[in-house]
Amino acid sequence: MSISFDKALGIHEKALGFRAQRAEVLANNITNADTPNYKARDMDFSSVLAAESDKQQNGRFALDRTNTRHIDAQGLAMGDDALKYRTPTQPSVDQNTVDAQVEQANYTENAIGFQASFTLLNSKFKGLVSALRGE
Repeated sequence: MSISFDKALGIHEKALGFRAQRAEVLANNITNADTPNYKARDMDFSSVLAAESDKQQNGRFALDRTNTRHIDAQGLAMGDDALKYRTPTQPSVDQNTVDAQVEQANYTENAIGFQASFTLLNSKFKGLVSALRGE
């Protein structure tokens, strides 16, 4: 009997990857807080989670391959369609939509979510290891 990591780990593996990508986007926003005309971006966790859950229930997406030498597209990172522009709470003179306090709060919330997903995955792996050892 083989172990299916997709079933054993659940959605936490995808959530961890999403949280890492979101951390990059939020860090980029914080870095460009003083850049004129920079538009803050963010990812919506609930919509990405719903899409990943739908993929798991209904099977993986398939892309058309027009040539047999094309590489299979499994495991693609989330593209620009997952990134949304943030609506500013107040106008700015230089057209920058980054609010440093909002970005820092979102980054902290994302870091807590990352740590929670990491802890859950760690406990799942410990459970799998103890099951394999027969403990």
